Amino acid sequence: MASMWQKVIPLIALVLLIITVTIMNPAFLDPANIMNLLRQISINGLIAFGMTFVILTGGIDLSVGSILALSSALAAIMMTSGIDPILAVIIGVLLGAVFGALNGILVSKGNLAPFIVTLATMTIFRGLTLVFTDGKPITGLGDSYAFQLFGKGYFLGIPVPAVTMIIAFVILWFLLHKMSFGRKTYAIGGNEKAAKISGIKVDRVKIFIYSISGMMAALAGMILTSRLNSAQPTAGTSYEMDAIAAVVLGGTSLAGGKGRIAGTFIGVLIIGILNNGMNLLGISSFYQQVVKGVVILIAVLLDRKKS
Repeated sequence: MASMWQKVIPLIALVLLIITVTIMNPAFLDPANIMNLLRQISINGLIAFGMTFVILTGGIDLSVGSILALSSALAAIMMTSGIDPILAVIIGVLLGAVFGALNGILVSKGNLAPFIVTLATMTIFRGLTLVFTDGKPITGLGDSYAFQLFGKGYFLGIPVPAVTMIIAFVILWFLLHKMSFGRKTYAIGGNEKAAKISGIKVDRVKIFIYSISGMMAALAGMILTSRLNSAQPTAGTSYEMDAIAAVVLGGTSLAGGKGRIAGTFIGVLIIGILNNGMNLLGISSFYQQVVKGVVILIAVLLDRKKS
């Protein structure tokens, strides 16, 4: 039953959602809207892919939205200081990995609950973002073609952010399903004590996993900064909820040890199409929050039931 949930039910839900939205508004299948949808889901996709690893270990990362904002702000400050935009993006992404590693160290070495650790760092990173930006958007990032292309460009007719998301998905899918690191991730989520006894360096694996989560959040932040051509101090707010929802909708268990990154991709599409469909139907953003909350609640209840 669990296998069916993980592989079939999310896909059926996605197909039914596409059919429903198309019937209610045929403009959904317009190529321009599809390209817009792909661009919109890329940020949530990158964050959700990293979150999948964390949740597979039985953890959670509530700080991804704040890491996105802080990494973006620091990269923007570097750009306005004269550093090459591409170098600033690379440093910004690496800083995201460092922030994620800090979470991993506190969780593993400090033996603290991931929820508490990332709740605290979420506040710390957001506070630092406000300190560095003085609570104001950072503009004047220059007109670097490569940087503009990163968030607004196209490659073979596909938005570059979507291409970036697909490349990240392939790399992380290979890491999770074809390498020993992936098996260690599942083993820790299934039974951490047994994983330690079997010789797995649990602390090291956890630190690396939280680094991946931080790196993906920072990469999403660079795309958002390029799209807006500015760094916003409030960027990434509540992004962690969309990412967690996508992971759970994709069939990954919040208890850890069970799930697939391909399922997360389906979950990202479900959340994205839900948002896009409600916008096309002119549904108020207030009601959209209610609908998304209900969907997340249903997914968690289903996850609880199958666990």
